[in-house]
Amino acid sequence: MTTSSLPRGGVNEIVRAAPRRRPRRLLANQPVLRAVLNRLLVAIPLLFVVTLLSFLLVSLTPGDAARAILGDQASADAYDSLRHELRLDQPLFTQYTDWLGKAITGDLGTSIFTGEDVTHMVTERLPVTLSLLVGALLVTAILGTLLGIISAVRGGVLGRILDSFSLVGQAVPAFWAGAILIAVFAVALRWLPPTGYVPLEKSPGEWLRALILPVVALSIGGLASVARQTRDAMLEAFSSEYVRAARASGVSTRSIIFRHALKNAGTRAVTVFGLMAVGLVGGTVLVEAVFALPGLGSLTVNAVVQHDIPVIQGIVIYFTIMVVLINLLVDVSYVWINPKARTS
Repeated sequence: MTTSSLPRGGVNEIVRAAPRRRPRRLLANQPVLRAVLNRLLVAIPLLFVVTLLSFLLVSLTPGDAARAILGDQASADAYDSLRHELRLDQPLFTQYTDWLGKAITGDLGTSIFTGEDVTHMVTERLPVTLSLLVGALLVTAILGTLLGIISAVRGGVLGRILDSFSLVGQAVPAFWAGAILIAVFAVALRWLPPTGYVPLEKSPGEWLRALILPVVALSIGGLASVARQTRDAMLEAFSSEYVRAARASGVSTRSIIFRHALKNAGTRAVTVFGLMAVGLVGGTVLVEAVFALPGLGSLTVNAVVQHDIPVIQGIVIYFTIMVVLINLLVDVSYVWINPKARTS
């Protein structure tokens, strides 16, 4: 190109006209955004299917809310009249579509027994369940990963102890572990309260003491699984060629553990953690019953016994949202851990 053929602005004009590369930050965030959007799109049909199945299962179980209110000694006329008033004599499809139409607008209805707004009932008890669930997730993720790292690095007797702990942790139900913890640490040693809950805003110290035993009981099984999978994945990474090359190049042991082996083991650990986390959501129901915690678990038990369908449906929606958020966190973790996912 000759000087006379250049545009009036010269070289600067050519540079301004050239297409600019998009910022790397936006490109790096695209996989995360894609993971979030995919999970949210899956959540919509998931909520529909789960609420439909729960509605059918509760409706098809023996008894109904009218019988639970009146008792077995009520007359047939009184029973039929109350069923008609509660619209329980309508076809199941009609009952579900009526509830769904209101739920889409944010109205989860009112309790058949108390007349209280379902949204208020659930949100009032939600902090208790979230405290238990978040505490168990943190213990499972942090302590499980640390145990897996220590077992992989030290090995030997510690590895065999971890295998035994993993076997016992997976075999022992959370409610049974809770009963043992109460007998030992609350009744025999009197270190911690056996039951009850203290709100965080009332006394942070008592709130923490009330949650220690339930959190431990709920997280034992998941803790053992995450620790074992982390240990196995790190041992596999230690035997890989790139770690051997790093050691031969003089890379420090700490760097090999945290920058190479642990990052390589992250995908497997996150997968196990996601599966365990979903199980913890369901496990909160039994653990709350054992420790008499006023969370969604005890509310679920009462609603099922009373056939209080609006309350059950509201709880199901909240539990499903928790599961969706946990899976979303797992998807984002995959993108963060795996470089190939960030560049795809």
